Formats: sequence, structure tokens, C-alpha cells
Amino acid sequence: MSVAAVVTVSVLDGPLPAHVPSALGEGVGAVVLFEGVVRGSEGDRTIDALEYEVYEPMASRELGLLASELLATHGVLAMHVWHSCGRVPVGQCSFRLEVWSAHRVEGLRATDEFIHRMKRDVPIWKRAVESAG
Repeated sequence: MSVAAVVTVSVLDGPLPAHVPSALGEGVGAVVLFEGVVRGSEGDRTIDALEYEVYEPMASRELGLLASELLATHGVLAMHVWHSCGRVPVGQCSFRLEVWSAHRVEGLRATDEFIHRMKRDVPIWKRAVESAG
């Protein structure tokens, strides 16, 4: 079974569920999985969570367009994107990107460019929720 170029985007409320690997098709030689996890500090402040505000449906559309563009420019086979909205506690996953490619180089390059451009261009904002103590 060969893999057709595929893009999926999901914006979910709260922390992302555990990752379940997808069934891979013929031609996939590398899977790059990046997960963004909420740290316990923001600069010099201790925090309990991050609160994400997502401007929908524009954010989903922009994530899909970005993934589609990078499929073409980097020659990757598929990109699956998940991002949280709302409150995500420390230690929980708020962003996941899964990139399928024939070789590692194009998958790693596409992953790096996707994250950089998403942070710059997609209407998703975060606010630190500081610890009470």
C-alpha cells in the first residue's frame, strides 16, 4: 500500500491524549514525532499551566495550508498536526507533529520549518498560569 500525500489537523480542548502510532504505508522510511510539553517555568517564574487561545477556524486552516505547502516543498509523505486549546497543566502535551517521509533528512527539515512558521504565523497564543505559592 503506498501513501498518498496526507494532511490532518486537530485542535483539541485541554492536554492532548497519548499518541497512538498510525499505520504506515509503503514508502515510509522515517517517522519524525515531535511533542511539545508544558514546562514548569516560564522565564524565571514557576507556573502551573499554559492557557492556549486558538482563533478558529483560521488556525486549523493555516495549520493545514502550512502542512500542505511543506509536503510539496520538502517531499514528505504525510503530516499530522494536533494542538491544544484551553488549559494544559505542566508535564502535559500541548502540541504534536508527526511527519512521514521516505528518509530522515526531509522529515527533520519539514518538522523544523513547520514549528518555526507555526509559532510565527498561526493565530495561537499562550498565557502562563502562575503558581499560587
